[in-house]
Amino acid sequence: MLDVFDPRTFARGVPHDDLRVLRDTDPVSWQDEPEVGIWPAGPGFWAVTRYADVRHVLRTPSDFSSSLGATQIRDPDPADLPFIRRMILNMDPPEQVRLRRLVTGAFTRRRLEQFTEVIRERAAALLAAVAGDRHCDLPRDVTDDLPLQNLADLLGVPVADRALLLEWTNRVIGYQDPEHGQVLTDAEGRPVNPRSPAMLADMFGYAEDLAERKRREPADDVMTALVEAEVDGERLTDAELKMFFFLLVVAGNDTVRSALPGGVLALVANPEAYRRLRADPALLPSAIEEMLRVHPPVLTFRRTAARDVELRGRQIAAGDKVVVYHVSANHDERRFPDPFRFDLARDPNDHIAFGQGPHLCLGAAFARLQMREFFGEFLRLPPVELDGEPRRLVSNFINGLTSLPLRW
Repeated sequence: MLDVFDPRTFARGVPHDDLRVLRDTDPVSWQDEPEVGIWPAGPGFWAVTRYADVRHVLRTPSDFSSSLGATQIRDPDPADLPFIRRMILNMDPPEQVRLRRLVTGAFTRRRLEQFTEVIRERAAALLAAVAGDRHCDLPRDVTDDLPLQNLADLLGVPVADRALLLEWTNRVIGYQDPEHGQVLTDAEGRPVNPRSPAMLADMFGYAEDLAERKRREPADDVMTALVEAEVDGERLTDAELKMFFFLLVVAGNDTVRSALPGGVLALVANPEAYRRLRADPALLPSAIEEMLRVHPPVLTFRRTAARDVELRGRQIAAGDKVVVYHVSANHDERRFPDPFRFDLARDPNDHIAFGQGPHLCLGAAFARLQMREFFGEFLRLPPVELDGEPRRLVSNFINGLTSLPLRW
């Protein structure tokens, strides 16, 4: 059986060959969930690898629930589930629709676009700081910092507190990676889920203090907008506000943190396309969509079958875990002609990098804005090439690069 579960597999590179075999021969395949390091074995899950099926699962929450078991492959502690379900990511309609209506107004185009100039200047400054060295490790020297600062501006987090955002992101996203993991164990020696209340108390305490500060001193930022959000007389509860802060800090940071070096690596690996883009920067908008297709920030998302259902001839029982593979769907030959060719002008390019259906990413526009401004400045550098082996995040969830040595 082909193993597309082990996070250490993805640290060696996305297993595209195995995923292609699954798409062709077993598109809804059963995957074992063995013990990995200190993390215990799980019951297994269905891996969904074709574009059409991934799209169907994401667009059918009545059959494939985000709430029943949350959205990570590993099962949360049952005692933590009521807490985890307070996050919009782990809700189903109609609760998810109600909450999304409340928060959508915080992400207006005007609010996002006002950051364009500062994002451009910030990207230019970070790249200028390494330009004279003729080499850098892109995540460490440039792209880890850029989305962190941008997100802090968007949320209205004071400069002095911004390092906290990175600490919380690494704790939640990097727990499978020895370099980033901060895994605690309970009295019985079992690892504590990084998304549990015990591991997030400091973040929620901070979110509560920040929300109170925005009530006293409102500003033109997302946290103020969330505090003031009201639709048909409804407002976010304190618990919902804190959980939304958690989602923005983690997803809002790590999505772009993955996409920026992933896009650079795609250019370096495709020198002809890279030369063409340098010669014609007007191709940048479509190039960004192709970067997102070939290197989606999120590898997988989990759903749970809400009832007995058939998918691609497989009988899925109520309660079974169903994991969609965004990275496989984006390389499905049935949807994307010649999917392993990096095509700057691919059209159509209806990739699933930002999801589908009711959970389509709220921050997608801000992510694209940051990519546009970063790559606009990056293309001013001389042509870059690899200066060593990239290092990938040990994760079967985030498509992260923790090291990307470059020279020019």
